[in-house]
Amino acid sequence: MKIKILTLFPNMISGFLNDSILKRAIDNQVCSIELIDMRQYSLDKHHHVDDTPCGGGAGMVLACDVVDRAIEANASEATYKILMTPQGRPYQQHIAKELSSMEELLIICGHYEGFDERIRSYVDDEISIGDYVLTGGELAAAVITDSVIRLLDHAIRKESSEDDSFSNGFLEYPQYTRPIEYKGKTVPEVLLNGNHKLIREFRLKESIRKTYLRRPDLLENRELTSEEMRYLNEVKKEEASQ
Repeated sequence: MKIKILTLFPNMISGFLNDSILKRAIDNQVCSIELIDMRQYSLDKHHHVDDTPCGGGAGMVLACDVVDRAIEANASEATYKILMTPQGRPYQQHIAKELSSMEELLIICGHYEGFDERIRSYVDDEISIGDYVLTGGELAAAVITDSVIRLLDHAIRKESSEDDSFSNGFLEYPQYTRPIEYKGKTVPEVLLNGNHKLIREFRLKESIRKTYLRRPDLLENRELTSEEMRYLNEVKKEEASQ
């Protein structure tokens, strides 16, 4: 997969590409990431990329001609173009899966007061990572990049991403490691007996418990299997009795 990020501040993103899973994925040619400075597509001798808003108002607005030239120079027919904006569709795990199947992504980082409305007509998608406003789209683009790359084949072990929170509609089950006992708190016995059937059942039930307690909204529109419904009813009874 190829990911290109159009930004006015490449240094805000470059650092996180040099560590951990992302660096290994790049080194192993699982993906390639290119940071593109939008200023090089300004025709102004001072490389201006913005201007004052028409009709007045505070701040500066990212110019549509600069962004259009940057997109044309870096996109092909196979490129899926994404604009990072708080007005976009809320980012969720299923969207990360959609994007991970793409051949090439071009992520456009807004900045300043906003961007010229006409820029919307040059992209395929608009995404928001939350109901808050950042200084620019760089951190949001980094979030998209990280969440997509870890889903690619050979980036991490397949079973690791399959157990992530939201991957199956639930929050992830609780995890433990050594020491088995610490300050009076012990690892659940079921995780130590080697019975994979019981371990799977325990993890599913505890995953449902976490979701019920912390994100009940995830259960509202999810069609549960008979096993999942049984565990949910058990969890409700157990929590009500406490």
